[in-house]
Amino acid sequence: MNNIIRSGFAVIMMMTISGCEKFLEEDLKSELSPTNTLTSTYGFEVGVAGLYALTRAEYNTYGEGGAFIHNGACPYEALQAATDIVDAMNSDGSLLPFANLTLTSAEQFVKTYWNWAYSLISSANEILVFSEKNTNWDNPTDKERFQAEARFFRAYAYRTLIYLYGDVPYVETILYDFQLNFTRTPKAEVLAHIVDDLKFATEYLPANPDQVLEGKLTKWAAFHLLSEMYLLQKEYTLAESAALEVINSGHYDLMKTRFGVNKDKAGDVFSDMFLENNQNRKSGNRESIFVLQFQFNTIGGGTNSDDWTRRAWNPKYQDISGFVLADTLGGRGLAQIVPMKWWIGTGGTNATGNFPGIFGTTDIRNSNYNIKRNWYYNNPGDAALLGKKANITDQTWASTKSLFPALTKFFYGRSENLSLTGSYKDRMKFRLAETYLLLAEAYIGQGDAFKAKAAEAINEVRQRAGASIITASDITMDFLLDERIRELVGEESRRFTLIRTDKYVDRVKTYNDAIKNKVQAYHALWPIPQGIIDANRDAEFPQNDGYGK
Repeated sequence: MNNIIRSGFAVIMMMTISGCEKFLEEDLKSELSPTNTLTSTYGFEVGVAGLYALTRAEYNTYGEGGAFIHNGACPYEALQAATDIVDAMNSDGSLLPFANLTLTSAEQFVKTYWNWAYSLISSANEILVFSEKNTNWDNPTDKERFQAEARFFRAYAYRTLIYLYGDVPYVETILYDFQLNFTRTPKAEVLAHIVDDLKFATEYLPANPDQVLEGKLTKWAAFHLLSEMYLLQKEYTLAESAALEVINSGHYDLMKTRFGVNKDKAGDVFSDMFLENNQNRKSGNRESIFVLQFQFNTIGGGTNSDDWTRRAWNPKYQDISGFVLADTLGGRGLAQIVPMKWWIGTGGTNATGNFPGIFGTTDIRNSNYNIKRNWYYNNPGDAALLGKKANITDQTWASTKSLFPALTKFFYGRSENLSLTGSYKDRMKFRLAETYLLLAEAYIGQGDAFKAKAAEAINEVRQRAGASIITASDITMDFLLDERIRELVGEESRRFTLIRTDKYVDRVKTYNDAIKNKVQAYHALWPIPQGIIDANRDAEFPQNDGYGK
């Protein structure tokens, strides 16, 4: 698939919106346009590959390889800031307004997330419209397959929009004419369209993940996302059924034995999942359901501008005398966000105090293979310090951000370029452990009578981690949210999870000292980009509450 992604992205960029001032206007003037590309099965393969590339572009920063979306460091960490898991102190200016709740409608990522989502939507709509016109198919099932992929990605983009902005314009066709009169479609109505798209995708996407190319969608990815969207609708029985479709499909298993590139080296099965080249099924990973492809030195793979999660989460240890950059220490970190002590713990009795965090003593997700708490000077040019332990202190954690417990799942470095920016690891977007936790959420939503079933679902995940078994009496939504941290921290968009479970304000007030006295209900949404409101001159386009007009 990677061999046609670059061509696909070029096609998609010809089919997509050109900027917020034009809102959803299409620009089809290029010679490389849908009218001469989307005319055969191969043309649709190229076009749909562009949808995958545009989806990955959510994780792009400064635009190498043509995926110019955000033009700022770590935009996706705006979905972690101002929640219950991280602080953003002295960080890149583009993240601070999100972390400090000083967000305005002119903020950069407020605009670029909107543009990214509608770019994906308009491009998916192109695929859908031209698939109805095309009659030149290699196989009788091609039309529905491409439509299923397009409808999945359209649903995926609208998911982001309703989580971030609430009511948004719903558009399901090509807009050839310049429009200045969009209106905001109620969130519930958009969500119903999302569900319809995903139901179509579950019917027509391929069923066997071993018979598709790496990174390509299957119906199980659609069922996974459908379960989440049913939870957002509070359709808990339907969410349960969708999650069980994935779990009982026979295609996926939680990884419980060592596998992949370092299976014979020190580590554990949880850390195995996050080693380079261990994300796809060819490595033996049967837990991954949908994986974004960022391979190093591969046509259609990643660039230095892709996925700066490592730089966001990793400490700036390289700023400390006695340290040099090393791939084993995760490469070069920027510490754009730092983990909160309440959940990660400190693992020691230094100046940071002794905070146990939320992990049990036998939980491998808390092992040093997964959370690095012990740091040792590694500069061979400093013999006095080499090999000695460097202590984590309040200053290194909260002030200089040079040393703190770090999530190794995002470590990445290459010996030939230790200062590189992007991470070239494929990114697991959906995996089975989360499906079990979505199932548990569905059971919690059905009331106390289903708490035992919720415990069973969570225990599937905890048993793999070596954590203690829980019972129905342990089940609360807060326990589930803590479990999602233990299993999915940094992988999930924490803001989305807290909004879906109606726990955003409560959890921020409880755990985020920096903004606990500032957060209000309206902060659960971002403002509508000001450029969108200004451009929509012929119809009222109200701003979200709390952000002015």
